[in-house]
Amino acid sequence: VQLVESGGGSVQAGGSLRLSCAASGFTFEDYAIGWFRQAPGKEREAVSCISNSDGSTVYVDSVKGRFTISSDNAKNTVYLQMLSLNPEDTAVYYCARYYYRDYDCPLPLVRSLFESWGQGTQVTVSS
Repeated sequence: VQLVESGGGSVQAGGSLRLSCAASGFTFEDYAIGWFRQAPGKEREAVSCISNSDGSTVYVDSVKGRFTISSDNAKNTVYLQMLSLNPEDTAVYYCARYYYRDYDCPLPLVRSLFESWGQGTQVTVSS
């Protein structure tokens, strides 16, 4: 099982980025994939999740209306479109696979329920 994030970068406040999470080594459609982020000196926190079986999504309140998670099952890739970025969004962003097969995203999005973490991609938003 491997997840590889890409698409991070440096933007000004109000800008946008699209992150990608390329998956391999398992049946992509059978699992939910989550995005998490970790800012310097802070705990890793959940951002969003998508169930690849039915496309259902979950967002934390701080990103609702600004971030959109999507999935391309043909490419085994999950995307995180981020709009209206602000400095508080600065973090390393990680994707991970939900531990349980054939289940939708858990509520709440608990970090310990996810596995096979990618290496992360840095997002920096300047004011």
